[in-house]
Amino acid sequence: MADAAAPDFRSSRSWLGRFVATYGQELVIAGAIVLLFVVVSAINPRFLGPNNLNTIVSGNAYIAVAAIGMSMIIITGNIDVSVGALIGVLATISGTLAVSGYPVWIAWTLPILIGAAVNAVVGVLVAYGRLPSIVVTLGMLSILRGGLVSITGGAWINNLPPAFQLAQARWFGVPAPIWFMVILTIAAFLWMRHSAFGRSLYAIGGNPEAARAAGIPVERRIVQVFMIHGAFAGIATMLFATQLRVIQSTVPPNLELTIITASVIGGVSILGGTGTVIGSTLAAILFAAIGSAMIFVNVSAYWLRAVIGVLILVTVLVDMQRRLRETRGAKR
Repeated sequence: MADAAAPDFRSSRSWLGRFVATYGQELVIAGAIVLLFVVVSAINPRFLGPNNLNTIVSGNAYIAVAAIGMSMIIITGNIDVSVGALIGVLATISGTLAVSGYPVWIAWTLPILIGAAVNAVVGVLVAYGRLPSIVVTLGMLSILRGGLVSITGGAWINNLPPAFQLAQARWFGVPAPIWFMVILTIAAFLWMRHSAFGRSLYAIGGNPEAARAAGIPVERRIVQVFMIHGAFAGIATMLFATQLRVIQSTVPPNLELTIITASVIGGVSILGGTGTVIGSTLAAILFAAIGSAMIFVNVSAYWLRAVIGVLILVTVLVDMQRRLRETRGAKR
């Protein structure tokens, strides 16, 4: 009987090994979040207060949602440094519609459509124009940021209607942004893992020529994934613009860096081809928790950027070493 049970044991051990190998980064980030909460709450119990936990998770859910689309872009081997400016422009459009008397559903949905349309242009230039995505999105960043300031002068949008405040709603006692973050993360993860479209994005990021030879329409997929990314930026805008009763018509500082960093530290390889959206969502929560923890332990919040910078370097170095080992293993 011991011999009969041995294969099952080896099989379970093999399954666990594959799970850890596949989701190791996500497990590390989840463990880091738990450890951070335990340590900081031991120093200052107020860290686990309901208001602070709501700020950490619900107040930063829009970053996690935007990072879902960004992860898809990076998985294909591209990048978008204009997403912060796009969210700033879409928030201004959404707020302007809301105070102009349009139905709130229009103020919520039009930015999603505009975000998809703007990024469709970016996708066409990248896919069919053969332009590097960082160059195209740097140009779009300048256009959006400069145009927003020139047209609005950085004015504040006041007197937003109460019905517009989607991020302040609670469904079944849970803040609406958390619902958006969790549902979209799970749905995107399953779609990327189990659909032909999602798997094709990994193939494009791993080797675009091999993907093309396998019959994947690489150019069309790139345009489509940029549009999807723009739609996620629009959803993130809904959660960002409806947090407060006012909106400033400017680009949120360093927002694009935070979104990109959440994807990279979450396990999405900057070289493309690997990673999951679950990791990017966990990383967004980790950043928010680190920033809050620094306040509760009386450490200057300015150190947050330094900590994130170290995490980026470590993550990229680990990814490069992993790829080097895989390359060496393939040559043997």
